[in-house]
Amino acid sequence: MNRRAFLSTSTAALAGTLIAPSTSLALDLTQAPLPYAPEALEPHIDALTMNIHFGKHHTAYISKLGDALKAASIGKTDAIELVSDIKSLPEASQTAIRNNGGGHVNHTWFWKWMAPAGSGPKGPEGKLGAAIQSTFSSVDDFKKVFGEAGVKRFGSGWAWLIVTKDGKLKVTSTPNQDNPLMKGIVDEADLGTPILGLDVWEHAYYLKYQNKRPDYIAAWWNVVNWAEVAKGYEAAIKA
Repeated sequence: MNRRAFLSTSTAALAGTLIAPSTSLALDLTQAPLPYAPEALEPHIDALTMNIHFGKHHTAYISKLGDALKAASIGKTDAIELVSDIKSLPEASQTAIRNNGGGHVNHTWFWKWMAPAGSGPKGPEGKLGAAIQSTFSSVDDFKKVFGEAGVKRFGSGWAWLIVTKDGKLKVTSTPNQDNPLMKGIVDEADLGTPILGLDVWEHAYYLKYQNKRPDYIAAWWNVVNWAEVAKGYEAAIKA
């Protein structure tokens, strides 16, 4: 099987026991519009930050990913498949695809994991709610563990809620633009299907919150799209 044919296989097959969030399958190198207006998350996340974050940072990741793929003679393909199997790519291109592919994939998820305050459930419900209660004792305890993962991430990175290969919930954290689908990069114990992630790069919050990352995290809970998180959880446990 040649490189292009291999990379065009399904995300689920490539990831083995892991799957990508259900809303992110077949993610190409285009940037979908925000699912809400840039100002819709105010006052928790301001419009200027959203415009720069989406319009500058995310856009740049896509452009640089395209450049890296062109330089490596890899045809346009699914970005999730690329970042899920970085180690299979030409060594000289791995860092650029890891960083920029991760940036594209992570941000595409991130926009969908948020919604205007009051537009959906205020917290996890149904099977997701029950699983969080069972795993973390309470939603508040889950938020504490997740928040600590974001606060304690040194420098830039992400906090994640994942479904592990045995169907359990787990909070993890990755540096830079890594994510829990990256086999051979992320520790085996921290691999899983991301169903919620929080960007703790300074570009995500510094204009409004400056160095107060905990304040940003506390405010962000007001705009979590719990319906989308629940959808991802149910897809993950059925895989």
